[in-house]
Amino acid sequence: MRFFQPFAYVFVLALAAGSLALSGCKLTPRAIADEHANSIQLFDGKTLHGWAGLPDHWTVEDASITGYTTKETPLKSNTFLVWTNGPVANFELSFKYRIFHGNSGVQYRSALVDPKLMIVGGYQADFEAGKTYSGILYEERGRGILAERGQRTRISEEGGKTKITLLSQVAKSEDLQGFIHDEDWNDYRIIADGNHLMHFINGHLTADVIDDQPSKAAKAGILALQLHVWPTPMKVQFRDLWLKQLP
Repeated sequence: MRFFQPFAYVFVLALAAGSLALSGCKLTPRAIADEHANSIQLFDGKTLHGWAGLPDHWTVEDASITGYTTKETPLKSNTFLVWTNGPVANFELSFKYRIFHGNSGVQYRSALVDPKLMIVGGYQADFEAGKTYSGILYEERGRGILAERGQRTRISEEGGKTKITLLSQVAKSEDLQGFIHDEDWNDYRIIADGNHLMHFINGHLTADVIDDQPSKAAKAGILALQLHVWPTPMKVQFRDLWLKQLP
């Protein structure tokens, strides 16, 4: 196996651009207009420069990062395309995605578990071609689902075990699904600020989590794109990836 590029961690200093305004669980026009201020672009639209993964499963197609499986190249485990200029701690990440069959997501504040197979574990902003999981907060190889779609939760520790408390239901899951475009482009935003983690799809808040479990909550780690094991061929695409470091 070869990598597209050796790992090289480069720390990026970004200016604070003010707080994000929220209204009715949707991003305001001002926030949308300012979304790329003091941000860096993670994908040049042409090559996988700055990313590392299994070359049999990642390429550039339609000016998009494309992960795929075929009948000839199935997966035995989830694999990931890792951004090599991390790690990230407090940040806003915005990107567009579309998916044809299967499941995918974006890992953040995560760890590379197996460099040979490019297996990653940690927080995941999930999405899928189905109707249930897009927008949830899932911890790959960890505590599992930390917030279902539409939930605001708090994660704590009780008796040495993880406790998930539902604080409120910010929206119905089926209503949020109605804003998601099947096999077409969707806007996704991840905000990680201290122990506060939020996911948005097409401007709608889908998960809001306070991770108050010190023994498990990750403060920093890598970014990576997921290609999930699936019984039939699948394809997922990413473009317009912008990262803004927060103080």
